[in-house]
Amino acid sequence: MFKSSYSPYYRGRERGQLAHNGATLVVSLIEAEKTVSNGHRGNFDIIADILDASHGGVKKTFLMYRCNLSFKQMKNYSRFMVETGLLQLNVAGVDDGGSRLFEVTDKGKIFLKAYENLIALMK
Repeated sequence: MFKSSYSPYYRGRERGQLAHNGATLVVSLIEAEKTVSNGHRGNFDIIADILDASHGGVKKTFLMYRCNLSFKQMKNYSRFMVETGLLQLNVAGVDDGGSRLFEVTDKGKIFLKAYENLIALMK
């Protein structure tokens, strides 16, 4: 068992007494996560940002700036997301050099909707 003051089992309770209400436990877990996360984004947050920004087809540079990612991070995330089918790479304008655009797939839209539902549950 956790013995820190941030533990959801001991917050405002006598030592050894567990939370009896499930909602109280969930709220305590969320509060504990806020103190631990330091505001940094996780992988799912970054993936959701990329998917949200890529509606309608966008260039990699736009995604980098919009999602606040380095080139190396964007390269890794875009490769992973294309391989898993969350993003697709389209070549548009073959006559003008063929700019490559990233666009969210149906699978990516399902992921984004599930992510938004999970975030809504956490609030």
